[in-house]
Amino acid sequence: MIEVFLKTVPFFALIAVGYWAGRTRFFTEDATAYLTKFVFYFALSAMLFRFAANLSFDEVWDPDLIAGYLVGTIAVYGIATVVGMARKQNVAVTAVEAQCAAIGNIGFLGIPMLALLLGEKAVGIIMMALAVDLIVFSSLIVILITGSRDGRFSMRVLQTISLGLVKNPMILAISSGLIWSALQIPIPAPMNDFLAILGGAATPGALFAIGASLASKSAERLSVALWLSFCKLILHPAFVAVGVLVLFPVDPYTAAVVIAASALPVAGNVYILAQHYGVAPQRVSATILVSTMVSIITVSAIIAAVAPV
Repeated sequence: MIEVFLKTVPFFALIAVGYWAGRTRFFTEDATAYLTKFVFYFALSAMLFRFAANLSFDEVWDPDLIAGYLVGTIAVYGIATVVGMARKQNVAVTAVEAQCAAIGNIGFLGIPMLALLLGEKAVGIIMMALAVDLIVFSSLIVILITGSRDGRFSMRVLQTISLGLVKNPMILAISSGLIWSALQIPIPAPMNDFLAILGGAATPGALFAIGASLASKSAERLSVALWLSFCKLILHPAFVAVGVLVLFPVDPYTAAVVIAASALPVAGNVYILAQHYGVAPQRVSATILVSTMVSIITVSAIIAAVAPV
């Protein structure tokens, strides 16, 4: 574990530098927002497109992987939902808590870190897990929150979800890259170099942005944040492990990558959704802060446990 921990230290050190920059106001919230936009719309999209364009759909598509990850994630989502309802939370708040328990920072942290720790072959596997999160669970939280407010599921909700998916740069980058690959179009050298340079900014930019954004988050409602962090960092990888090792077995390397991806801390886009809909943003903020701090130890331990020798 010590060896893996030492390999993850530079990633979390970059987050710490970003946190310092945000905490000291050297990097303002506006600056963090623009850096996040650059990473989200340009650098990370370039990285995802380049990786996807060099993969074949047959290499990436694995029904057992998707089923195992989906079942494991639904199990944790369900547990957090039951606990939320038992605590007399309304549907919207329960949906946000369940999202915290099940959706990790795969895009900003998982892809750059796991690609370096477990090899570039891991990216295709991570992209499938990311697609499940974006298509299934990002849609589900919108349905639950808007449905609870309107009292019914309307076509307006479906339009909002569809538009959100179509406009999501990560979905666009992955799908267009796979289409490029399917058409067997070689990437011209200048284009490949351009994507490599731009995509190279994704890792440091994303990690710095995570840290800077954490500086503005508070640790309120710690008991709830600790419970949801436990769900995300411990229960989620445990249930995904059951999904991909027992229920829908995949090869050991694929299993290791998707279990490691499921061990990542809570995703920042959960806070964006919570803030947008005005549903428990402080609770999400605290959970992101706590889960990211604790994940310095738990992510290293889980990667050490599952990584192929």
